[in-house]
Amino acid sequence: MWRNLQERLETRWVNPAYAGLMLGGVALCFFGAASNTMAGWLYAISGGIFALLLVSAILPPRAIASLRVRRLPIAPVSAGDRIAITLEIENPTSQAKHLLQIRDSFPPELAPSEAIAIETLPPRSIHRCLFNPETTRRGVYRWESVELRTGAPLGLFWCRRDRAVPAKAIVYPVVLPLKRCPLIDTLGREATLQAESERRSQIANEGITRTLRPYRQGDPTRLIHWRTSARLGEFQVRELEIVTGGQEIFICLDTPATWPADDFERAAIAAASLYFYASRAQMNVKLWTASTGLLQGDRVVLEALAATQMEEAPSHDLPSRPLIWLSPNANRIETLPLGSRWLLFPASTAVGSLTAVPGIAIDPKQDLAMQLQKSSNLY
Repeated sequence: MWRNLQERLETRWVNPAYAGLMLGGVALCFFGAASNTMAGWLYAISGGIFALLLVSAILPPRAIASLRVRRLPIAPVSAGDRIAITLEIENPTSQAKHLLQIRDSFPPELAPSEAIAIETLPPRSIHRCLFNPETTRRGVYRWESVELRTGAPLGLFWCRRDRAVPAKAIVYPVVLPLKRCPLIDTLGREATLQAESERRSQIANEGITRTLRPYRQGDPTRLIHWRTSARLGEFQVRELEIVTGGQEIFICLDTPATWPADDFERAAIAAASLYFYASRAQMNVKLWTASTGLLQGDRVVLEALAATQMEEAPSHDLPSRPLIWLSPNANRIETLPLGSRWLLFPASTAVGSLTAVPGIAIDPKQDLAMQLQKSSNLY
């Protein structure tokens, strides 16, 4: 109860420090003695102490009221790196401010809150406060306020005020530096073979004809359908059926499923690592989650993986082409499109019946990067 009272006093008015309480007690003693003895000098001493306490209680809120606080944009980082959070404290007045404490109220999931002390803030100046906490977990973190606290000038009373300074910090999942990945490599070879098949079908003299259309300047003469052209009296060109399967790689994270928390974090790391491995290999790779659908682009994918959470409401259907499925259960693996792959979290799930669909069962006790790079782990 006493703690709550102190909090309310400090944030709404002022909270007396220990020295302020002691000095107030001394003033009461002098006043009591003056009342008993009717000595004027005791009244003067007690009155002077009370005046000092009054001034000490009025000045701290006035010192904070004129300060301005701004926040610089926060650059995204990967989990495990330190994030740079910069605040600008401006003193627009003609008087210096002393003994200030600045506390940024980070979310507990991001880092413990930190405080920086400023001994003197000169008049009409700007002071930059840099907070550099170490991140431990991916996510998109938001918080709203910064605390300004002071006991100036005498430290007899403390005053604290919150300033609305919204913040947004993005912590990306770690991207593992994979040198090889059989899961991607085998799927990529299949895509290359199918793309080559498409290329051959497009340049072939004979193929699957989808429709006929009138000849346009620039059309290759080998595609002219001579028999129909002779019957109609004008050139007709064949349009061939285009084989499109296998040209794209979809990495799909099973966000609607119920995940163990640590396994979901490993799955987000695996999804990011697979995406960037395929991207470095010049593959047309996309990320899918239930809430975002298909995404492409390094920064877009990293921000989506930073923000994604388990048990999201599904609002987008899975792609109907071969994909890489990251999931905590094996129920849907057999229904994946032909040519798909899977990553199963954790490895304790039975995989003996899933050998028709190649994939990797992730063991949480082993290094994730090593498991993604070993051919022997591919079922």
